[in-house]
Amino acid sequence: MRIALDAMGGERAPHELVRGAVEACREHGGEIVLVGRASALEPELANYRLRNISIVNADEVVDSEEHPAQAVRQKQDSSIVVGMNLLKRGDVSALVSAGNSGAIMVAALHILGSIEGIERPALGFLFSTPWHSVLLLDVGANADCKPSFLLQFAQMGSVYMERVFGVERPRIGLLSNGEEESKGNQLVREGHKLLKSSSLNFVGNVEGNDIATGVADVVVTDGFTGNVMLKTGEGLGEMLFQSLRQALAKRPYFRIAAFFLQPTLRSVIKSLDYAEHGGAPLLGVEGNVIIAHGRSDAKAIKNAIFIAKRAVEQGVLEAVRRGIT
Repeated sequence: MRIALDAMGGERAPHELVRGAVEACREHGGEIVLVGRASALEPELANYRLRNISIVNADEVVDSEEHPAQAVRQKQDSSIVVGMNLLKRGDVSALVSAGNSGAIMVAALHILGSIEGIERPALGFLFSTPWHSVLLLDVGANADCKPSFLLQFAQMGSVYMERVFGVERPRIGLLSNGEEESKGNQLVREGHKLLKSSSLNFVGNVEGNDIATGVADVVVTDGFTGNVMLKTGEGLGEMLFQSLRQALAKRPYFRIAAFFLQPTLRSVIKSLDYAEHGGAPLLGVEGNVIIAHGRSDAKAIKNAIFIAKRAVEQGVLEAVRRGIT
């Protein structure tokens, strides 16, 4: 299996991305293709003696602040576009990128195309706690949605959780401001009708505070709401860590308690750490594409590559095709 890594994407490229690729090779095997400026990648790779990492040169880089469609159109030799073409030709089995997420989505739609029956792809994010994991989608690919989009998101999310995480007949929830069928805006109410009449294991509307309780394995929403929810969760996590750190600094006896609570605290921190999750799948395009966080370090990249390998091994792409048709 060959996995392509956009080695120029993200705030910590290329050093941390190369480290992540090396760690992934050592832990999980396989072959990794680094896509980016060879002049920048070769010195980084020279520090390691690995035969299963190669470089495909791409001289241009799409910056985070660039307009996605314009950047993809004008920068045909960018690491995102070159990596996506490798995937299109079948030279690699999956592509991982921590670069401009909008450009990744535009390139995926333009180069790979969408799966037949899918109107719009969805970007998922895995919320993981010590007792449960739930896939939230869409978290940013589609700010405006139709009810049919929500049904397709649910179908793709169900396949992904079943294939990659082994969840049997995943429970589907629809994010709303109340559990009753009458709650929600017009999109939610019409989406509820479609989901209820489908063959999916639909458990009804769920509220934001239900995501962490385990009532559903997949929660669907529009990309605007999902992205706001994701960013709010990240902000609350940071606030929690800072508050805890300040409390421990002010009261020395809290440090004694923290010493004994270290295993529990570490498990909570891991569940909120994006580096543990690696990356989010872009579901609905004709290829295995994993989008990692823009601040991804070596650990996050390693885990994103692992997620990509699992998606390939479990046949997620083919399963989504069958699940939609």
